[in-house]
Amino acid sequence: MWACVDLRARHRLVLAVARAVLTLRHPALIARFVMKLGYLPNPAAPTRYNELMLWRKIVDRNPRFVMLTDKLAAKAYIRAACPELPVAETLWAGRNPEDIPAGLLAGNVVVKASHGCAMNIFVSAGRPAWSEIVRKARRWLGKNYGRRNGEWAYWPIEPAVFIEERLTLASVSIATDIKVHVCSGDISHVWAEDKLAGRSHLFDGEGHPLSGRDPDYPREDQSLPVGPALLDLVRQTIALAPNIAGDLDHARVDFLVTDKGLYAGEICIYSAAGYGTWTNPVIATRLERFWRLEDSAYLKRPHRGVNRLYAEALRARCAMRGSDKFHGRT
Repeated sequence: MWACVDLRARHRLVLAVARAVLTLRHPALIARFVMKLGYLPNPAAPTRYNELMLWRKIVDRNPRFVMLTDKLAAKAYIRAACPELPVAETLWAGRNPEDIPAGLLAGNVVVKASHGCAMNIFVSAGRPAWSEIVRKARRWLGKNYGRRNGEWAYWPIEPAVFIEERLTLASVSIATDIKVHVCSGDISHVWAEDKLAGRSHLFDGEGHPLSGRDPDYPREDQSLPVGPALLDLVRQTIALAPNIAGDLDHARVDFLVTDKGLYAGEICIYSAAGYGTWTNPVIATRLERFWRLEDSAYLKRPHRGVNRLYAEALRARCAMRGSDKFHGRT
């Protein structure tokens, strides 16, 4: 743990005041955090993974988060950052669902919204009907996603509906998704899953299998078999993900596994809305070790007034954390 007693008295005072202010300013988020995770967080000087996510939601308003969270903008960004990685083709995009061409819904496509999660309609052979898709899409566009959990990067996105080609996922032959947690260019861990079969497996930053389970598939009998094909794909994602995440202090870069190989998925800024847990404590420990708060946009830019005092105090604590790591402490 960071040794607060070693911090200068002024920094300790600033961090204590900031903790009280942020807790009082965001009571609903703090209460939800306690309810879901079982402890009172320190939103001003985070040390644990879920606290780091809470700090990001409350404090670090990096404009890049909005662009990366916007599903349409993120696709364009991935194409530029990693041109060798295929991206599902966008067949149509617009802000009025009634403009969706009915002819596009005759085949296998996916209808999505640009400004939220779990807003997907998988269309096959004209089903669901055009009218039902329009009704659901209207409801999506009226939803301000992310308010409940404080995921502010969703809020400025101008809502749009788009139609995307429907990829054939590999599923039982390998997996359907591979998700890579990247911190300042370093890989914390990788999460491969088969959503259709309800199985998954965790890997470290070098692609070696890890024990333990993720929250979606917690039982050991839900372990995804690890074979040469999966290991090869995991190592491919480990090579590609840092190019997409760039210098962000943390991002989860998602890939889709198809019969033709890897496709780009999404870039997740608030993984599991900040409430993710694992049965193996090594996962959270790795994230806490790799996530360098000093690389955040908030601590990189200059501040004035009370924000300058807070940033200085937090930078001092980050420097102490780096010293603790160097000397073998946690």
